[in-house]
Amino acid sequence: MKSFNDNRRRFLTVATSFVAGAGAVGLAIPFVQSWTPSAKVRSSGAPVKVDISKIDPGAIITVEWQRKPVWVLRRTKDNIEGLKEPAHKSLLRDADSEMNQQPDYAKNAYRSIHDDIFVVVGICTHLGCVPNYKPEGIAGVDHALFYCPCHGSKFDLAGRVFKGVPAPTNLIIPPYQYLENDVLEIGSDATTS
Repeated sequence: MKSFNDNRRRFLTVATSFVAGAGAVGLAIPFVQSWTPSAKVRSSGAPVKVDISKIDPGAIITVEWQRKPVWVLRRTKDNIEGLKEPAHKSLLRDADSEMNQQPDYAKNAYRSIHDDIFVVVGICTHLGCVPNYKPEGIAGVDHALFYCPCHGSKFDLAGRVFKGVPAPTNLIIPPYQYLENDVLEIGSDATTS
């Protein structure tokens, strides 16, 4: 009789262990799958192609990259001239863009590959508000700029922050490259591809 009870006990132990193991695997699969980002999340970080052929001088478009607004501005000839040696340079906190907030190819007076096309993440570096593009300037500033309505931060058309405002740093330049003369790809460049 003892052997029947031993066999039965052994069978119940193995069966219970098997069911418990299967249950643990069943619970672990959705948990482990939750670590893998969805296709939507993966695509939100993917590079974005932008046709710039229809952007008029002085006009700006907004595209989304990594769930952030990215502005593509076609600067006017006056904007470009004003950035070469800006009269407002002494008013800028980081006029020479010494902080590393742009790729190497954008370390110039325009903070861009080409002087007429400006690509920048449209988020204020203070608390993350979205500044407004003011092509006519604002009270006290007689040239085009980006103005953050939340706390008053101002940035010139190269995304450089003015002194005396809450934003501590310039606007961030994302990686980008030209695929063709009129097609940009934001989110990748020759150094990150």
